[in-house]
Amino acid sequence: MGRGELASREDVTTAEELGERIARERWVLLTGGRDAGVMAAANRGAKRVPDSLTIGVLPARAPTDVSAHVDVAILTGLGDARNAVNVLSSDVVVICGAGGPGTASEAALALKAERFLILLNPTPEAAAFFRSLDASVAIASSAEHVIELIRQRGPSF
Repeated sequence: MGRGELASREDVTTAEELGERIARERWVLLTGGRDAGVMAAANRGAKRVPDSLTIGVLPARAPTDVSAHVDVAILTGLGDARNAVNVLSSDVVVICGAGGPGTASEAALALKAERFLILLNPTPEAAAFFRSLDASVAIASSAEHVIELIRQRGPSF
Protein backbone atom coordinates (compact mmCIF):
# COMPACT_ATOMS: atom_id res chain seq x y z
CA MET A 1 0.00 0.00 0.00
CA GLY A 2 1.25 3.48 -0.70
CA ARG A 3 0.88 6.67 -2.67
CA GLY A 4 -0.33 6.80 -6.24
CA GLU A 5 0.60 9.82 -8.33
CA LEU A 6 2.43 11.54 -5.46
CA ALA A 7 4.75 8.62 -4.68
CA SER A 8 8.41 9.51 -4.46
CA ARG A 9 10.91 7.99 -6.86
CA GLU A 10 12.48 6.14 -3.91
CA ASP A 11 9.13 4.65 -2.85
CA VAL A 12 8.40 3.54 -6.42
CA THR A 13 11.80 1.85 -6.71
CA THR A 14 11.38 0.14 -3.34
CA ALA A 15 7.83 -0.98 -4.17
CA GLU A 16 8.99 -2.53 -7.43
CA GLU A 17 11.68 -4.50 -5.63
CA LEU A 18 9.19 -5.55 -2.94
CA GLY A 19 6.69 -6.76 -5.54
CA GLU A 20 9.36 -8.91 -7.15
CA ARG A 21 10.51 -10.34 -3.82
CA ILE A 22 6.91 -11.17 -2.82
CA ALA A 23 6.40 -12.99 -6.11
CA ARG A 24 9.67 -14.91 -5.68
CA GLU A 25 8.30 -16.20 -2.37
CA ARG A 26 5.28 -17.49 -4.38
CA TRP A 27 2.97 -15.23 -2.39
CA VAL A 28 0.05 -13.41 -4.02
CA LEU A 29 0.45 -9.65 -4.35
CA LEU A 30 -2.65 -7.55 -3.66
CA THR A 31 -2.55 -3.82 -4.36
CA GLY A 32 -4.91 -0.96 -5.10
CA GLY A 33 -4.46 -1.99 -8.73
CA ARG A 34 -4.19 1.45 -10.30
CA ASP A 35 -1.55 2.34 -12.87
CA ALA A 36 0.12 4.85 -10.56
CA GLY A 37 2.92 5.08 -8.00
CA VAL A 38 3.52 2.33 -5.50
CA MET A 39 0.65 0.18 -6.82
CA ALA A 40 1.92 0.11 -10.39
CA ALA A 41 5.52 -0.43 -9.28
CA ALA A 42 4.75 -3.37 -6.98
CA ASN A 43 2.72 -5.07 -9.71
CA ARG A 44 5.42 -4.43 -12.31
CA GLY A 45 8.05 -5.98 -10.04
CA ALA A 46 5.90 -9.03 -9.31
CA LYS A 47 5.30 -9.69 -13.00
CA ARG A 48 9.06 -10.10 -13.55
CA VAL A 49 8.60 -13.47 -11.88
CA PRO A 50 7.04 -16.18 -14.07
CA ASP A 51 3.71 -17.53 -12.83
CA SER A 52 3.28 -14.74 -10.28
CA LEU A 53 -0.24 -13.67 -9.33
CA THR A 54 -1.23 -10.04 -8.86
CA ILE A 55 -4.64 -8.81 -7.71
CA GLY A 56 -5.80 -5.22 -7.89
CA VAL A 57 -8.74 -3.98 -5.84
CA LEU A 58 -9.84 -0.83 -7.62
CA PRO A 59 -12.06 2.03 -6.49
CA ALA A 60 -14.05 2.36 -9.74
CA ARG A 61 -16.58 0.16 -11.53
CA ALA A 62 -15.07 0.78 -14.95
CA PRO A 63 -11.79 -0.84 -15.97
CA THR A 64 -9.99 2.48 -16.41
CA ASP A 65 -6.56 3.15 -14.94
CA VAL A 66 -5.88 -0.54 -14.19
CA SER A 67 -2.20 -1.42 -14.16
CA ALA A 68 -1.23 -3.61 -17.10
CA HIS A 69 0.57 -5.80 -14.56
CA VAL A 70 -2.59 -6.77 -12.66
CA ASP A 71 -3.77 -10.32 -13.39
CA VAL A 72 -7.10 -10.09 -11.55
CA ALA A 73 -8.79 -6.68 -11.38
CA ILE A 74 -11.62 -6.37 -8.88
CA LEU A 75 -13.73 -3.37 -9.85
CA THR A 76 -15.53 -2.40 -6.66
CA GLY A 77 -17.24 0.91 -7.33
CA LEU A 78 -16.51 1.65 -3.66
CA GLY A 79 -14.20 4.62 -4.05
CA ASP A 80 -11.92 5.01 -1.05
CA ALA A 81 -14.00 2.48 0.90
CA ARG A 82 -12.19 -0.15 -1.16
CA ASN A 83 -9.31 0.32 1.30
CA ALA A 84 -11.22 -1.88 3.73
CA VAL A 85 -11.46 -4.60 1.08
CA ASN A 86 -7.70 -4.34 0.46
CA VAL A 87 -6.86 -4.72 4.12
CA LEU A 88 -9.42 -7.40 5.00
CA SER A 89 -8.29 -9.47 2.00
CA SER A 90 -4.66 -9.38 3.14
CA ASP A 91 -2.73 -11.39 5.69
CA VAL A 92 0.06 -8.82 5.86
CA VAL A 93 -0.22 -5.12 5.05
CA VAL A 94 2.94 -3.31 3.97
CA ILE A 95 2.89 0.47 3.79
CA CYS A 96 5.58 1.62 1.42
CA GLY A 97 7.07 5.01 2.24
CA ALA A 98 5.37 8.20 3.21
CA GLY A 99 1.74 7.70 2.35
CA GLY A 100 -1.09 10.16 2.21
CA PRO A 101 -4.49 10.02 3.90
CA GLY A 102 -5.64 6.94 1.96
CA THR A 103 -2.52 5.02 2.91
CA ALA A 104 -2.88 6.12 6.54
CA SER A 105 -6.46 4.79 6.51
CA GLU A 106 -5.17 1.42 5.27
CA ALA A 107 -2.62 1.30 8.09
CA ALA A 108 -5.29 2.15 10.67
CA LEU A 109 -7.67 -0.44 9.22
CA ALA A 110 -4.88 -3.05 9.34
CA LEU A 111 -4.41 -2.42 13.05
CA LYS A 112 -8.15 -2.50 13.70
CA ALA A 113 -8.43 -5.80 11.80
CA GLU A 114 -5.39 -7.23 13.61
CA ARG A 115 -3.38 -7.69 10.42
CA PHE A 116 0.39 -7.79 10.60
CA LEU A 117 1.40 -4.23 9.68
CA ILE A 118 4.84 -3.39 8.32
CA LEU A 119 5.91 0.19 7.64
CA LEU A 120 8.63 0.25 4.98
CA ASN A 121 10.80 3.38 5.14
CA PRO A 122 8.22 5.41 7.06
CA THR A 123 8.77 8.95 8.24
CA PRO A 124 9.81 9.09 11.90
CA GLU A 125 6.46 10.73 12.69
CA ALA A 126 4.45 7.97 11.00
CA ALA A 127 6.49 5.25 12.74
CA ALA A 128 5.97 6.90 16.13
CA PHE A 129 2.24 7.46 15.54
CA PHE A 130 1.39 3.92 14.41
CA ARG A 131 3.60 2.36 17.08
CA SER A 132 1.80 4.48 19.68
CA LEU A 133 -1.41 2.78 18.56
CA ASP A 134 0.07 -0.73 18.53
CA ALA A 135 3.57 -1.68 19.64
CA SER A 136 3.55 -4.71 17.31
CA VAL A 137 3.84 -2.51 14.20
CA ALA A 138 7.02 -3.59 12.43
CA ILE A 139 9.41 -1.13 10.83
CA ALA A 140 11.42 -2.26 7.79
CA SER A 141 14.31 -0.53 6.08
CA SER A 142 14.30 -2.45 2.80
CA ALA A 143 12.25 -4.83 0.68
CA GLU A 144 14.50 -7.66 1.82
CA HIS A 145 13.82 -6.70 5.44
CA VAL A 146 10.05 -6.89 4.80
CA ILE A 147 10.41 -10.47 3.54
CA GLU A 148 12.49 -11.39 6.60
CA LEU A 149 9.84 -9.94 8.93
CA ILE A 150 7.07 -11.88 7.19
CA ARG A 151 9.08 -15.12 7.33
CA GLN A 152 9.76 -14.56 11.06
CA ARG A 153 6.04 -14.14 11.58
CA GLY A 154 5.62 -17.72 10.42
CA PRO A 155 3.03 -19.65 8.45
CA SER A 156 0.04 -18.25 10.33
CA PHE A 157 -1.19 -16.92 7.03
